[in-house]
Amino acid sequence: MAEFMAILLFISICVVLMAGYPVAFTLAGVSLIFAGIGVLTGTFDPGYLSALPNRLFGIMNNQTMLAVPLFVFMGVMLEKSKVAEDLLESMSRLFGSLRGGLIISVCVVGALLAASTGIVGATVVTMGLLALPTLLKRGYDPGIATGTLAATGTLGQIIPPSIVLVLLGDVMSSAYQQAQLKMGIFSPKTVSVGDLFMGALIPGLMLVGLYVLYLVAMIFIKPEKMPAIPQEELGEVEWGKLLGALVPPLALIVIVLGSILAGFATPTEAAAIGAVGATLLALFKGQLNISQMRSVAHGTTDITCMVFLILIGASLFSLIFRGFGGEHLIEEVFQSLPGGVLGAFFLVMLVIFLLGFILDFIEIIFVVVPIVGPVLLAMGLDPIWLGVMIALNLQTSFLTPPLGFSLFYLRGVTPRSVSTGTMYRGVIPFIGIQLLMLVIAYLFPGIITWLPEQIYGK
Repeated sequence: MAEFMAILLFISICVVLMAGYPVAFTLAGVSLIFAGIGVLTGTFDPGYLSALPNRLFGIMNNQTMLAVPLFVFMGVMLEKSKVAEDLLESMSRLFGSLRGGLIISVCVVGALLAASTGIVGATVVTMGLLALPTLLKRGYDPGIATGTLAATGTLGQIIPPSIVLVLLGDVMSSAYQQAQLKMGIFSPKTVSVGDLFMGALIPGLMLVGLYVLYLVAMIFIKPEKMPAIPQEELGEVEWGKLLGALVPPLALIVIVLGSILAGFATPTEAAAIGAVGATLLALFKGQLNISQMRSVAHGTTDITCMVFLILIGASLFSLIFRGFGGEHLIEEVFQSLPGGVLGAFFLVMLVIFLLGFILDFIEIIFVVVPIVGPVLLAMGLDPIWLGVMIALNLQTSFLTPPLGFSLFYLRGVTPRSVSTGTMYRGVIPFIGIQLLMLVIAYLFPGIITWLPEQIYGK
């Protein structure tokens, strides 16, 4: 009966989330209702809730999670400082005269902006406002144009510094510690956000390369869909302006990641460096004033409060789910699957991919990963490899209809002449590319584990 309640709790939360209720209050509210029912029916021990105050204090006292508002501040500040506008104008003049050059420029600039901001909504909306009207006006295929813009915006979720990796790093670290306890291992070893940053760097860059290869292939297959622009319309390339637009954001990314790589700073300290650097960049560009700071502060506060409220709700859910014996049920199911650990891994990846059609990545991280993570890690999977594989899988949730958030953001700035169906068709090849990257990372796990081993010896 208790295990049945655990299954019903998970299903009920998914149904209520799909109905559109706020995530944090859904997780906490539905879980408390089920806990009350469980106490009345004798299937839930209320003693499990005694651990909640310590968990909440741990969330508020978590130094790793401090990186979330700092990276968000960095991203919002860069969005407001017109980095994308300057980059896109310069890159378009450089490559726009080549067939398909404009869309490849959009892909490269989108990747740089995604790596700089790490915020999907900001990247997609900014690039949509700046690039989409020009692409449509120049005769580019609407499906290819919208698909590229939506897909490049998701790169900020896998290319570090990434908020997804920060959140996933904290959840995976907790899952790894639980897995060690299951195996009777008492070790201080954990999974840090820096480990995931290093593990995701090569797959993220490879994904950008696969996007560009797809666009180059489309140039040869359907050249009429990506016409060249006459150089006289573009004007001369201003190399000084190009370098001035390209070097500052690249330097900021290198400093933030380099400080982590070299061991000079933790991810949280590197996030603080990035926040200060983004502010200085906005100052040098003349984009920093009181109104701007107020806007950045509001944006940062909104996103940070959302994340922490969801984390608190998820902590309550995981406690009550465990109190119903849900963790033991998952463990029994995984161990009974054909194929052992690989069968369990493939099932989890399939479930995460399918949930991406209906749930946000934050919900999946805080609801699903704490349940399946300890079991998979106890079965012997490498924690860094598993974390990056989950992050790659979560990236598809931004593109999969009907609730792909990149599609929502882009729909808001796309002309009515471009149908939603055209946008959906445009992102299908990029979903396929992301799944291909998952397959490559599975077949060649060294793509993920090599850099952390070289840097940290893990």
